[in-house]
Amino acid sequence: MRAVLLEAPNTRLRLVDDHPEPEADGGEVIDVVACGVCRSDLRIVDGEAPSPMPLVLGHEVTGVHPRLGPVIVYAPWGCGRCEHCTGGLEMICAEVREAGVFADGGYAQRMRVPGAAYLAPLGDLDPVVSAPLACAGLTAYRAVTQGLDVLRRRGRRRRALIIGAGGLGQYAIRYLRLLTDAEVAVLDRSAAKRAAALDRGAHGAFGPADDLPQFDFVVDFVGSETTLNAATRAVARLGLVAVVGLDGGRVPFGFGAVPHEARFTSSVWGSRAQLDELLGLAGRESSVLNPVETLPLEDAQTAHDRLRAGEIEGRVVLTVERPGPVRHPHLVASGSAPTGLR
Repeated sequence: MRAVLLEAPNTRLRLVDDHPEPEADGGEVIDVVACGVCRSDLRIVDGEAPSPMPLVLGHEVTGVHPRLGPVIVYAPWGCGRCEHCTGGLEMICAEVREAGVFADGGYAQRMRVPGAAYLAPLGDLDPVVSAPLACAGLTAYRAVTQGLDVLRRRGRRRRALIIGAGGLGQYAIRYLRLLTDAEVAVLDRSAAKRAAALDRGAHGAFGPADDLPQFDFVVDFVGSETTLNAATRAVARLGLVAVVGLDGGRVPFGFGAVPHEARFTSSVWGSRAQLDELLGLAGRESSVLNPVETLPLEDAQTAHDRLRAGEIEGRVVLTVERPGPVRHPHLVASGSAPTGLR
């Protein structure tokens, strides 16, 4: 089958036509329809994860299952035995094996998953536009849910700040607008991303040089020292900061170093149950689905190059043509132009 391989860290992706077909071997095999391209994929290319090589990247995967029909893949696969797995939190299992990181992912025509429990039916949702929900959408959803109790406190209208108005930040804006009555603002150095955030429903947008008011809930999708310092300055007493970004920043923590009784937490991917919640929300509210740009599978390296260069404002999705004259009826045609919502 056709697949895109990363053969070693810090090398270019290679398209092959004769990659071995995946075998079910107690699991399930799906025909891949689309796979989102994520910044985490770039980190794997850069050797920041101990991934086995050669590897088929891709963890934002939608496809077609012979029994379930159109599906989206839940990509964090835990051990199934620990308290986190049995509690429905496989994404924080110490032995988690993420698709496209430690097992072959969706930059291919077909993909194996360990079992049907990791496949969420898409229903009528478009599998191409929905693909980024598997990581970007789900990660932003979990991060937002961390702060719902804070934002729903009585007494006054609460404020939320999204740091980083890229793909994940744009999802978070919509969730906050749909799930709370909070005043939502973004902080981003890019004027274009600030403008996109306002289009997605943010009430306000700040640049790095702007003075920030106090916010009850802050989500940092960057995670650098600069952004974490901004979050610490912006969070109100009794507020919450949720850190999602992987840029390696650190801030001092201790009595007096942060506002009184402000809480700081990391937020990791999302649970399998939350994926179902998110798909239900997307089915009811089409505004949850961000427009995506599509490229064919053979242009995976181009997608990586453009993402690394900062030339993609939202999300890019690789589309996989399946053999035969019939294409899945929900499939959006591949092309270089942004694809909107249906």
